[in-house]
Amino acid sequence: MRFATRLNSFASRAEAEWPDLKGKPSVLQMAARAARVDGLTDLDLNYPDHVDDNPRVLAQRLGDLGLAVNGFAMRYYTNPAFKLGAFTHPDRNVRREAIELTKRGIDATRQAGSKLMTIWLGQDGFDYAFQADYDRLWQHEIDGIREVCAHDPDCWISIEYKPNEPRSYSLIPDCATALLAIQEAGSPNLGVTLDFAHVLYADEQPAFAAAMIARHSRLLGVHLNDGYAKRDDGLMVGAVHSVQTIELLRQIRRDGYDGAIYFDTFPDMTGLDPVHECQVNIQTVRRMLAIVDRLERDNRLVEAIDRQDAVSSQGIVQEAMLGPDA
Repeated sequence: MRFATRLNSFASRAEAEWPDLKGKPSVLQMAARAARVDGLTDLDLNYPDHVDDNPRVLAQRLGDLGLAVNGFAMRYYTNPAFKLGAFTHPDRNVRREAIELTKRGIDATRQAGSKLMTIWLGQDGFDYAFQADYDRLWQHEIDGIREVCAHDPDCWISIEYKPNEPRSYSLIPDCATALLAIQEAGSPNLGVTLDFAHVLYADEQPAFAAAMIARHSRLLGVHLNDGYAKRDDGLMVGAVHSVQTIELLRQIRRDGYDGAIYFDTFPDMTGLDPVHECQVNIQTVRRMLAIVDRLERDNRLVEAIDRQDAVSSQGIVQEAMLGPDA
């Protein structure tokens, strides 16, 4: 099992780690801190935020710390105009800039030895009625996705959907819309990244979303975290929705997911110890996978699911989680 994490998490409580630091910690400083997490194998890097002019050398330095590059994730902050849209901006020149930036990000991903680029198109959306021509907006989005996929057919491009933020309405807010975009784009190297907290506040059941992705496309990334289904809380794994997390892990194992489990959590929001937080996330997932193993050996669960017998299945799952009656 490969475990990856959000690098920016390791800027949390910077004053405790680097008391003499002026400004923000560097990529390698955060990576060295992350490398202390037992069981952590990979990092995801934001592009262009975390990447200098030589991604190959950066990957080698991370390798010296014992960490591989799982993939890159695009961030569209370099041009203030992107606030009104990246692939969907009304100005063709701004759209072109976003697409070319993504292509450079894909090239950097490959130079770093990875084959996974995650695109979260959070700036592509709208905030007001009568703000946009929805057909045109959608066409720009599909055209942009299709073009960046064609740039390097050997690199996986994964759409991470999210209901809103920073836009009031994201153009790709949920699983069904992401799958529709993938169908229209028609690119064989396109798939979906499922972020647990995003799924929750899209009012979706995580395991159901994963099943639909496996049925109609390919699950390329799993971001584990938790929240209260109102926003992207970035809480620790299993903190609120333990049963749903276990069901998701069971589903993706049954569907053959072989990528990294990535922790998209926000210890930096309240100054938690990021090393300890990540360590507990890994331990939690391992315990949950052990529960999945127990459930897969229990024929009673299969039989209860076949009958859609919710009462029996809940009893079986709770027994696997909490143990038999005292």
